[in-house]
Amino acid sequence: MVGIVLISHSQKAAEGAVELARMMAPDAPLAAAGGLEDGSLGTSFEKIMAAVEAVDQGDGVACIMDMGSAVMTAEMVVESLEDRKIQLLDCPFVEGAVIAAIEAAGGTPLAAMQDKVEASRDRKL
Repeated sequence: MVGIVLISHSQKAAEGAVELARMMAPDAPLAAAGGLEDGSLGTSFEKIMAAVEAVDQGDGVACIMDMGSAVMTAEMVVESLEDRKIQLLDCPFVEGAVIAAIEAAGGTPLAAMQDKVEASRDRKL
C-alpha cells in the first residue's frame, strides 16, 4: 500500500489533516510531518525523513505539502532518498490528503496518485 506523508509548516495542521484522512481511510499508512522539532512553525527535513520511513511499506510514498518551503524541503528529502519511490503530489492540502488516503487504501499505485488527487481541485459550490 502507498504511504502518505502530509507536510505542513504547522504540526497542528499536519496532524489535523491526518486525522481527517484517517477518518475516511483508517487502514491507510499516514504520517504527519509538521512544524519544527521544538513545535514552532516551519518545515523539518528530519521530521519528513522519519515520516517517510514510518509509512513506506514498499509500494512507495506520496507526499503532500502545504506551501513554499515545505515543497523545497520535501524535494531535498526525495533527493537524499533517491533509492526510494517517493512522489510529491501537487494538490490542495486537506482535500488531496483525504483522496490520497482513500486511493492508497484501495490499492491505487503511486504512479496513478497525481491523477487521482486532481479531483480535489474541483469547485465546492
